[in-house]
Amino acid sequence: MVVSAIPTPDVVVIGLGPGGEEVAGRLADAGLDVVGVDDRLVGGECPYWGCIPSKIMVRAGDLVAEAHRVPGRAGICRVQPDWRPVARTIRAATDDWNDKLAVDRLTSRGGRFLRGTGRLTGPREVTVLHREGETETETVLRPRRGVVLAVGSRPSAPPVPGLLGTPFWTNRELVEAAELPESLLVLGGGAIGLELGQAWQRMGCAVTVLEAQPRLLPMEEPETSELLTQVLTTEGLSIHTGAEAASVTHHDGRFTVTCRRGERFAAERLLVATGRRVDLDRVGAGVLGVPPGARSLPVDERMRVPGAPGVWAVGDATGKGAFTHVAMYQADIAVRTVLGQGGLSAEYHAVPRVTFTDPEVGAVGLTEAQARTLGAAVRVGRADLADTARALVHGPGSAGFVKLVAADGVLVGATSAGPTGGEVLGLLTLAVRSRTPLAELRSTIWAYPTFHRAVGAALASLD
Repeated sequence: MVVSAIPTPDVVVIGLGPGGEEVAGRLADAGLDVVGVDDRLVGGECPYWGCIPSKIMVRAGDLVAEAHRVPGRAGICRVQPDWRPVARTIRAATDDWNDKLAVDRLTSRGGRFLRGTGRLTGPREVTVLHREGETETETVLRPRRGVVLAVGSRPSAPPVPGLLGTPFWTNRELVEAAELPESLLVLGGGAIGLELGQAWQRMGCAVTVLEAQPRLLPMEEPETSELLTQVLTTEGLSIHTGAEAASVTHHDGRFTVTCRRGERFAAERLLVATGRRVDLDRVGAGVLGVPPGARSLPVDERMRVPGAPGVWAVGDATGKGAFTHVAMYQADIAVRTVLGQGGLSAEYHAVPRVTFTDPEVGAVGLTEAQARTLGAAVRVGRADLADTARALVHGPGSAGFVKLVAADGVLVGATSAGPTGGEVLGLLTLAVRSRTPLAELRSTIWAYPTFHRAVGAALASLD
């Protein structure tokens, strides 16, 4: 083992996903000596295996579905799905999973980059382990101002007997697939499983989704599950809820999943989309007093880790939502804190989330059940998109609804499910974030005919 040290930097950023890269780049822009550390691709999950490539798949599937809607409404159309151009587009968008441009982007701003595994070996000390073949070297960094932990999360697999001994896929392997299998089993009926499952079904793969909970998207409103179950089943996906996997086998190129209720499902490939985890032990968080196996780092409203002066955290590691937009929001606060610039503190009562199925499901704030658990005097309003003129014009594919959850005269949560659910969510997020009075929202003029008119109808129906 070769141990070396480099001149003392101002700040070390461990993890260069969207949040970490933003922190490192902006601090370097401000003139600080910044060292960014990552053992994987600079840019993180989003541009290489998450947001960007998955939306390329979703868009391809949407095109196929829209083409199928042409007959009887706009002429004659025949479509033959082909995965190859989709795979090529993904490969081009990710630079063939090469991060040279991202590394150059950081270094051009004055930051330095170390490829390796960064680990806290003291409250203000980071040791970076580099591996090249049989050679291991360590670089010790002792930053003057401190450390920003932006370590992100990784796909996790449930402890199902037999699973770890099989060549199952996570979203990473699926995104990199050059060819479409004839069939796919999906463990997990959350956002990742449903987005990718619907896209692949539309491209010609037979998809079966197994969700252990009683309904799809179990963290969202029950109406969302009902809507997606109906739509996805109509499209040909095989949806099974309450289907907890008991064992997994792989033989002769096929996976078999046996559920606790006795059902057995088989397919050529198996996608495990049951969640993600942050490995804080790997980054040495115990140095900060974090207990072994902790799922997240505590942070205050300025992204500081309490009891650890000079240590900040952003992104998935904070447990505030595994979303790129949360990481970027926190990165801005962390940068301003490090630079002593002040500004607004972090608030999380209006974090938006979108599942990019068709129909899209956008949600913000509390669900009805969560609001009632808090003991609030809850009022609920709902409007179906089918009641709007825009939906009648849009025709098939316009299924959806808007649901509002109100308490104390303001919205505390909302769901917008429909063809533009994620876009309609923008105005709802602003309303929840700013705690706009219901009376003011009711006085809003909604453009006609648009899907967001359903927000006005839902406001009118608040009981």
